[in-house]
Amino acid sequence: MTAITPMSLRLETELRERLNRLAQVHKRSAHALARDAVSRFVADEEKKAAWNASCQASLDDYQQTGLHITHEALDSWLNTWGGPDEKPAPECHE
Repeated sequence: MTAITPMSLRLETELRERLNRLAQVHKRSAHALARDAVSRFVADEEKKAAWNASCQASLDDYQQTGLHITHEALDSWLNTWGGPDEKPAPECHE
């Protein structure tokens, strides 16, 4: 079982009231809605951080090697996807 650690959270009165109204609509506790929202936020931010790290790694690789694919070559290749004349991925070049 996953350990659960309590955490205190201060919300503006209006936001707390809105959360309570949503809790009634969804027939869940405000606590459960807030926990789910934090969980989704953390997952989204982790995905963004991973994407940014991937982009930075790609930029670093390009800066070190100079290898790249032009937008035109990539676009041309993608336009063949799913068709009878689907082409292989273009080669990287300097």
